Amino acid sequence: MNICILTHGKGRFVRGSTYSTRKLYAAAVARGHTVRVINANLCYIQVDTDKPKVMYEGESLDNFDAVIPRIMPGMTGYGAAIVRQFEMQGVYTSARSIAIVRSRDKFRSIQLFSKNNVMIPKTIISRETAEVEDLIEQIGLPMIIKTARGTQGKGVVLAETRKAAKSVIQAFYVSGVNVLMQEYIEEAAGSDIRAFVVGNRVVASMKRQSLDDDFRSNLHQGGEGVAIKLTDEERKVALRAAKAMGLPICGVDLIRSTKGPLVLEVNSNPGLEGIQKVTGRNVADKMIEYIELNAKRKNRKDRVGA
Repeated sequence: MNICILTHGKGRFVRGSTYSTRKLYAAAVARGHTVRVINANLCYIQVDTDKPKVMYEGESLDNFDAVIPRIMPGMTGYGAAIVRQFEMQGVYTSARSIAIVRSRDKFRSIQLFSKNNVMIPKTIISRETAEVEDLIEQIGLPMIIKTARGTQGKGVVLAETRKAAKSVIQAFYVSGVNVLMQEYIEEAAGSDIRAFVVGNRVVASMKRQSLDDDFRSNLHQGGEGVAIKLTDEERKVALRAAKAMGLPICGVDLIRSTKGPLVLEVNSNPGLEGIQKVTGRNVADKMIEYIELNAKRKNRKDRVGA
């Protein structure tokens, strides 16, 4: 198969790519596929009534069997548009454009979790209201306050007192950002779980623990990871969350609570470095195997329907 890894950044070649891109490239080549790493920033869409297409440095990208989107949060809108054009051309994509967009929108994610019976911490979504005291009463203290589009632990604050919570909420309002307020799960003790989903399986999982008093366990914030085995309930919750987002390949972040596993978010572009090094699992190979199977299945259906 001809596979495109649609990535980001200034580098145009594999050697200048991220760990995840390099591992996916190596896994695909090892399975006999032809692979190109394409910088989505350098792509553009030529739109006309005849045959719209994705262009890259003057070349039409019309010979791929599968596209693996590695779209970073800072380029969600444009990256999703490029992915959408590949979809419109009938190319299999490992993450649908609509799924990428909704997974980046915390408001929409929470609404989809609720609709699909995915348990989450008690949450309030707010833009601007004078009823700040009521918001605090509804969630309780301490509470987690997040911006709607923060990533890697950024834009997340733990407010332990009423005064602190009120100050942070009002500061976010002044900044004109959408705000999420969530209950603080004390028993999680600064840890969470990353479950890496591929298809209908969790192929790797690790527990991430903060190393100091920081309540954020994200590895980008200095957390430490250790391989763990999920309970049957945690595995089911992770798969249900992935399905709710429409993402067959994703990272699902959970926390353990007295109410059972609670989902924090679903990541459409999960990094491979932490999970592979901690668990020793070749997640990249599992991803390529799944993509290979489903791209071939789609192509067979297209030929039959032609």
